[in-house]
Amino acid sequence: MHILAAALCIGIIAGLRTFTAPAAVSWGARFGRILLAGTHLAFMGSSITAVIFTLLALAEIVAIDPSPKTPSRKGPRGFGARIMSGGFSGAVLGASGDSLWLGLLLGVVGAVIGTLGGAAFRARLAAAFGKDLPAAITEDLVAVIGAFLIIACLA
Repeated sequence: MHILAAALCIGIIAGLRTFTAPAAVSWGARFGRILLAGTHLAFMGSSITAVIFTLLALAEIVAIDPSPKTPSRKGPRGFGARIMSGGFSGAVLGASGDSLWLGLLLGVVGAVIGTLGGAAFRARLAAAFGKDLPAAITEDLVAVIGAFLIIACLA
């Protein structure tokens, strides 16, 4: 997968689950799928960074997303967090191909697509299931498997 296409796609993942995208990118850097040596983002390849983002992603999936108190992803805080996550994750991918700023831009675009498209997708699934939890679990699976496939397809 071309690095810039990956930046757009990882942004979409950030739109679905805020912390899944940086967790996947960090593990990708940790295992040498994303080359960041000599960049300001090399810290993303450390074990500590990967574990921290993974714990945040798990907390989001297990505790934050299913809670009825969680605000809408389309509200300012949720949308802003997803845009920052998508932009950052896209920038990390872009940096590995000397296109940090383009990667950032594509990550932001992907995050907008993922946030709005993910909300519509989940609403339709919830209506079809008659409740939200199965839709949320489906969206979790799409985000995690999608993130894994994006990183696995990097050359």
